[in-house]
Amino acid sequence: MHFQHLVHYFLLFASGLALGLTLAISLKNFSSFNLSLQLNNNNDQLSLQNPPAAPLPPSLFNQTLTQWCSTVLGDFLDPPASMHGMDDRELLWRASMAPKLRRYPFRRVPKVAFLFLTRGPLPLAPLWEMFFRGHDGLFSIYIHSHPTFNASAGGSEGESEGSVFHGRRIPSKAVQWGNFNMVEAERRLLANALLDISNQRFVLLSESCIPLFNFTTVYSYLVGSTKSFVEAYDKPGPVGRGRYNPRMRPLIWLGQWRKGSQWFEMDRDLAIEVVSDTKYVSVFRRFCKGSCYSDEHYLPTLVSIRFWRRNSNRSLTWVDWSKGGPHPARFSRGEVTVELLKRLRGGSRKCEYNGKSTNLCFLFARKFLPNALDRLLRFAPKVMEF
Repeated sequence: MHFQHLVHYFLLFASGLALGLTLAISLKNFSSFNLSLQLNNNNDQLSLQNPPAAPLPPSLFNQTLTQWCSTVLGDFLDPPASMHGMDDRELLWRASMAPKLRRYPFRRVPKVAFLFLTRGPLPLAPLWEMFFRGHDGLFSIYIHSHPTFNASAGGSEGESEGSVFHGRRIPSKAVQWGNFNMVEAERRLLANALLDISNQRFVLLSESCIPLFNFTTVYSYLVGSTKSFVEAYDKPGPVGRGRYNPRMRPLIWLGQWRKGSQWFEMDRDLAIEVVSDTKYVSVFRRFCKGSCYSDEHYLPTLVSIRFWRRNSNRSLTWVDWSKGGPHPARFSRGEVTVELLKRLRGGSRKCEYNGKSTNLCFLFARKFLPNALDRLLRFAPKVMEF
């Protein structure tokens, strides 16, 4: 009887053990299947939510390292269109970038950037067309005019398609004589010209300026110069030191205050320094107002304080102040003669160029009225030799 109970208990235990093992194996298989199903569903959802990234263009893989570098270098070296979308802050930042290495990894032909600060049209454009003709690749042109001026609709015949002035106007802002926005316009012109890494010299001109020599002479004079041409002098009296504001101290002291011609010419290094300046330009913006004309004092003072060793301390643009007043003399048709042009080109005056004395002191002159154009065109081949 006792033996039968043991057999019964043993069979009951064995049945329970077998049933437990069976259930355990079934649950394991079900869990694996369920996990696999969930992972597959999740992967399907991820695939739907985040489709695989499109492969990169095959051209990138087909380029060698040299080709890739050339592509990137080309994007950096090619200047943007003159009418770009940058604001002043972006423009000045980009223009301030300069390579530390002096040697270029490509053949670079230095160019002269001609910066025209105008109210609107360029009435003497035909004369400048004669001046530039045949010298492509050695110059660049940038025009800053009133933002409302439309060259195509304003009857500016010198800027028609095919002209060297066509499409050379830059994003501009309104400028008033004697206001600080005149300095901002000059810096805007410099910054746009600096975007072309081939531009080596920069000359500021107005719509009333004329060249006194042919392009070859002007180009050689500028590119061959070891210094920039920013006029700066200390002038006592109300129109000189009298314009100084003591609130400019301690950055600028009265003994450092300078005056000079607005019409500058400078090399690339100095141009980069001018567009990169934030200290002096902010002081002038705040404290040079009213009878203080920033365009006559900002550059002369800045250059005299920081870069005087690199400056020849004279302007290359001749202006007649002999009649007095706030504005220089103007030359109309009847006053333009061969004798006048010859006198402006040389004469008995002397100046220094690369450490040597010369009578070639001025390359440009102003102010010439639009009605003087026909005589200038007639005398240019004979006197200016272009």
